[in-house]
Amino acid sequence: MRKPNSMKGLEDLGRVRLSQNFFLRDFLHSEIADFYRIPNIPEDPDLAIETGKRLCEELLEPLEATFGRLHIRSGYRSPAVNRFGNENKLNCSTNAATSAHHIWDMRDFDGCMGAAVCIAVPWMIDHYHDESDWQRLAWWIHDHLPYASLCFFPKLWAFNIQWHERPKRVIQSYVSPRGILTKPGMANWEGDHAAFYEGFPPLRN
Repeated sequence: MRKPNSMKGLEDLGRVRLSQNFFLRDFLHSEIADFYRIPNIPEDPDLAIETGKRLCEELLEPLEATFGRLHIRSGYRSPAVNRFGNENKLNCSTNAATSAHHIWDMRDFDGCMGAAVCIAVPWMIDHYHDESDWQRLAWWIHDHLPYASLCFFPKLWAFNIQWHERPKRVIQSYVSPRGILTKPGMANWEGDHAAFYEGFPPLRN
């Protein structure tokens, strides 16, 4: 599929179904793009669709089936949108660091595919209130889903969740306790963490 060069073409791209409950249009909204009038359109739609499907099918669908409707905060970013966000200190990393992450249609340094989205889980907001409770969801995802990386933020316990063809399975946070929660090689990485998420619903696919 070519990059759209008309509104009709962008409408057609947005109608591409990535999984049972998600379409590409769900991920194209960007406050940076809207406010600064920068089109948030994939340069390589086929790659964006391929990686987006993996993200949705393997990570977002099981999360939504288990916890109910997800709130999408930030999904796909075009290279132009992400570059502008980085240069203007709008919470965007460099394009090189964001490839195979929020920039779904750029491979990373190793030539690997990946895609990420920032989401919030209303179920969590309704059931937990302590600042450190984000760890409950982090460990549930660690034990149940093939994520590549997770990064949690203070507002709404929103978090980046990434699919990647070579997952590192690292969890970090800007919420207390800040830093790396787990990564390969740490003593807490392996094993069952069910005590952290007692009372959570079972995984549903």
